[in-house]
Amino acid sequence: MDLRVTLSPNAPSECPVFAYTGGRSPAPDRPWIVFLHGAGNDHSVWMLQTRAFAARGWNVLAPDLPGHGRSGGEALDTIEALADWTLRLLDDAAIEHCALVGHSMGSLIALHLASIAPERVFRLALVGSVFPMPVAPALLDKARIDPPAAHALINQWSFAPATLLGRSAVPGIHPAAVNERLLQRQPVGTLPVALQACNAYAGGFEAAARIHCPTLLLSAAQDRMTPPKALAPLADAFTSSAMPQRVVIPGAGHAMMNEAPTAVLEALERFMTPPAG
Repeated sequence: MDLRVTLSPNAPSECPVFAYTGGRSPAPDRPWIVFLHGAGNDHSVWMLQTRAFAARGWNVLAPDLPGHGRSGGEALDTIEALADWTLRLLDDAAIEHCALVGHSMGSLIALHLASIAPERVFRLALVGSVFPMPVAPALLDKARIDPPAAHALINQWSFAPATLLGRSAVPGIHPAAVNERLLQRQPVGTLPVALQACNAYAGGFEAAARIHCPTLLLSAAQDRMTPPKALAPLADAFTSSAMPQRVVIPGAGHAMMNEAPTAVLEALERFMTPPAG
């Protein structure tokens, strides 16, 4: 699916946006689920989950964010701008209501979007999320001046030790190697902008307090970038009437969609319920 959306109010022209639909064309009688990827990634990190939801009666949209993958434009430098961009994308795709799933940077975008447009989101799943989401200064520096070293650090911190040694949920596929190639494919300059957006975002607690839809906080036990124990402050920021569900996937790290794709899919499926009517 190829959509067009204006990247900013002052943009002189529209930029192309690539959005994956899970291999199926949207149908008017199906609920929507939207997947947002993290920094330096693209829609492909959701491949199993998007195809499964599309096959099971959902309309799926997994966009490449600006400056990532096959979408045009430059990377946006704040979570607020990325949330506004995503909201305009929903408008452009005529999506009035959706379930929203975000991983890492995508989780902050999803959190902020759900807080500023609560009428648009009926279920919210934050995957590999924490707030604040600080980025190590060493990683920020390397992303700017030594991208290969940054990619190596991200891979080291994104996967469980067994995966780095070659364990894979898909025989013949090395998840860390696939992730490194994905990082290499992004335009030069995208990664440091995206990481700094995560590092600088300051509105997470206020956003959580404004959310009233059912929310899932999905973590991985061996995640060293957004560890489950660091999720408590964000979880506590939700109101008592919207206390989120918390699920921890064993044996996986930050890149859990690739390390434990079936477990992530099952957790999302258990949580996702289409709106009545």
